Amino acid sequence: MPERIKRVGIITSGGDCAGMNAAIRSVVRCALYHKIEPIGFFHGYEGLIKDEAKRLDRRSVSNIIGRGGTILKTARCPEFIKKRFRKRQLKLLRRIK
Repeated sequence: MPERIKRVGIITSGGDCAGMNAAIRSVVRCALYHKIEPIGFFHGYEGLIKDEAKRLDRRSVSNIIGRGGTILKTARCPEFIKKRFRKRQLKLLRRIK
């Protein structure tokens, strides 16, 4: 039997666009409903590299639909193209409990 998903990472990367907060809210609420822990990474892939993570809950996504941008912030991250950054990040992701 396949292992049950325990947590999901949420990243907003690239440029801002309408609906990002609504998407974040939807993913968080759906994850919580299914007893999956949602973790938000700030500043796109840069947040993965710098280990800028936060566990998200219903309170953290309440009243965000009308706000512009993204509560997680966004950024472009050319470093993430390099294999050494991705390898380092995989180690950090495995450490998150």
